[in-house]
Amino acid sequence: MNVHSKPNDLSAFWMPFTANRQFKKAPRLFVAAKDMHYVTNDGRKVLDGTAGLWCVNAGHCRPKIADAVARQAATLDYAGTFQMGHDKAFEAASCLVNIAPKGFDHVFFTNSGSESVETALKMAIAYHRAKGNASKVRLIGRERGYHGVNFGGTSVGGISNNRKMFGTLLGGIDHLRHTHDLTRNAFSRGQPAHGAELADDLERLVALHDASTIAACIVEPVACSTGVLIPPKGYLERLAAICAKHDILLIFDEVITAFGRLGAPFGTDYFGVTPDIITTAKGITNGVVPFGAVFVTNKVFDAFMQGPEDAIDFFHGYTYSGHPMAAAACIAAIDTYQEEGLLTRATELAPYWEERLHALKGLPHVIDLRNIGLIGAIEVEPIPGQPGKRAYDLFVKAFESGLLIRQTGDIIALSPPLIISTDQIDQLFDTMSNVLKAV
Repeated sequence: MNVHSKPNDLSAFWMPFTANRQFKKAPRLFVAAKDMHYVTNDGRKVLDGTAGLWCVNAGHCRPKIADAVARQAATLDYAGTFQMGHDKAFEAASCLVNIAPKGFDHVFFTNSGSESVETALKMAIAYHRAKGNASKVRLIGRERGYHGVNFGGTSVGGISNNRKMFGTLLGGIDHLRHTHDLTRNAFSRGQPAHGAELADDLERLVALHDASTIAACIVEPVACSTGVLIPPKGYLERLAAICAKHDILLIFDEVITAFGRLGAPFGTDYFGVTPDIITTAKGITNGVVPFGAVFVTNKVFDAFMQGPEDAIDFFHGYTYSGHPMAAAACIAAIDTYQEEGLLTRATELAPYWEERLHALKGLPHVIDLRNIGLIGAIEVEPIPGQPGKRAYDLFVKAFESGLLIRQTGDIIALSPPLIISTDQIDQLFDTMSNVLKAV
């Protein structure tokens, strides 16, 4: 550290997705964490209502995961996986396919959800080329979808603020309509009753562009980052059928819904709908080390294995694909999830979670409540001319009251670690009730 710098100087770090000037006038700083709580720099405990950033599924600072990373750092800190390998990468891959939906026997490692999406999009286009359908290059996303922040993911994503500053983005992209329908589906419990027909929007895009040009359609099973938009009953089934009909690969972005968030190992398991490619990250290491994995069906993998054995089959990868410490963290995280039943625990907690969430109905400014698995959303009435301000004020007030929540627009998203107890669920919603009455 330079002699002129100060360890508590906040100016050097340009923070992501943050109003930097506002934050640095009144910073919210964590210095420690354990299980369900963070500790602030002024010594307060804050209940984690968001699993960090949708990723700390087993709670914070779990010894098995921390020990595995420390041992790996002292044994083999780095080894690449381009024409080389190391045992932890292969062990992590085996652990993952052992809990994956049937037919997903192969994973490609990345370092984040954004990179997983980028990888999946390239796989889809390359798959069709390998199958002799080089004209299938168009990608279909969805309005209000979030698929990370790289150019491919931003292009198929459908959140205006994430797109508008970055030019024309990638060409050959189109978007389905989103499924959020407050008029018909407000205060739904679980999957909304209305809206399966919105999947037919893909048929409109097929008619516009022709199926011979469309490589893949990517959706989140539950669109979480945009405010927890839950698929209507029958929607995902209908979308999968249209994709199969037109030889369009279906990609499920499960960066959030994988690893137990809905009460099943994957959203694919929960909904009973099988895509061709699944993107993951976040909970794959319990948030301890950046890591991601793209799961592919045997159909997709086998298409790349048809050329000469000595030829590289997929010209793509990252310096840190399968990083030893990330792989070690992944193995320990999956072991923890399995040993503690966390891949399915949300099923046990979901009914109580649902009742406590929907008990907020009727509180000031609440215009919708929705839930699935161990995910919840509180949508509030915007302040005229100040979109997002009411929810931001709720976020700040909750933090001051000892609860971490997630604000996106005028929606509060909740997704606590899967180890949460019913008493802590009570604490979370009692705090939210008080905050809603105060703001």
